[in-house]
Amino acid sequence: MPEVLLDFPRAWVEFRDPADDDQVFRCDLTWLTSRWSCIFGQGCRGIYADAPDVGCCTLGAHFSDDDDYRRVKKYVKQLGPEDWQHRAEGKKRGWTETDEDGELKTRTYEGACIFHNRAGFEGGTGCALHKLALDRGISFVETKPDVCWQLPIRRQFREVERGDGTSYTEVAIGEYTRAGWGPGGHDLDWYCSANTEAHVGREPVYVSSADELTALMGPAAYAQLVTLCEERLAADHHRTRHRADPGA
Repeated sequence: MPEVLLDFPRAWVEFRDPADDDQVFRCDLTWLTSRWSCIFGQGCRGIYADAPDVGCCTLGAHFSDDDDYRRVKKYVKQLGPEDWQHRAEGKKRGWTETDEDGELKTRTYEGACIFHNRAGFEGGTGCALHKLALDRGISFVETKPDVCWQLPIRRQFREVERGDGTSYTEVAIGEYTRAGWGPGGHDLDWYCSANTEAHVGREPVYVSSADELTALMGPAAYAQLVTLCEERLAADHHRTRHRADPGA
């Protein structure tokens, strides 16, 4: 199925951050009430056609800051050979590397992130850090690099100046589209968030990604977002019923 266009019309809502009077959230309700879900292992084609089983784990993950690296490092130490297929390699030669700009990231090994367990591994296919979270009964927000647990949600900050000279910080919460990757995003052979094949979730994004959104927004702002998403879905349901039965 074709992907929707980048300029696909969307409905946005703004509200003040309950925890910070100097911040305003701007949220993409179209994306957050959509039925996108990760279909890794269930139809995901991977971002590159020559590595369909790797999903989006081809290039490794950059760390957002030192805290991100230290948090992940703590959980890497807890991975056993039953969790991590390439543990011996990671222990021997390291599990991080720097890119051409000197930025720290998880190391790539044999065509994918070193934490990606390949098909046939007894511990299961996919991210070893994700598996650890599932086995421990904790959120993968705790165990995985920031960029990994956030995608395909995107948080952006922008300073907005009012006409009276005062300003506030706008925090946008939306979809990490191909455009978010810059020009290189158009080189990806397949991309899930805009593809209808991945919009098969039983729950809307604001529910299925509750942990991620709470971490990105804070509990109070997330609670307000839930109310706004529910109102939008109720309004959409009412309009659909009205079109089907004008007398309803």
